Amino acid sequence: MKQFEPSRSPCPVGRASRILGDRWVMLILREAFLGATRFEEFLPNTGINRAALTSRLAALVEFGIMERIPPEGHRAEYRLTEAGRALHPMMAEIRDWGSKWLLDGSGWPS
Repeated sequence: MKQFEPSRSPCPVGRASRILGDRWVMLILREAFLGATRFEEFLPNTGINRAALTSRLAALVEFGIMERIPPEGHRAEYRLTEAGRALHPMMAEIRDWGSKWLLDGSGWPS
């Protein structure tokens, strides 16, 4: 399982990118903003495998972006914390940017 180490960068962008720049984190956050709370709800629209989702959710909890309720045991819910909800404007901007500039699906502007 992937272990996340906090960034030691003095730059806030560098520190934030340590967790937010991970391959799966933005898709997990998207699903959380769309209402996913249970482990199984994060799987279908992300394409992530179970082991990777387990490690990413654990990292998001560790970094205070999500909380796990209850903290131990099965059938937990994952909810955005105040810090996680504060990412909503950034996620909306990324969505809008992608809609405007990557609309053709090629990954590059037309």
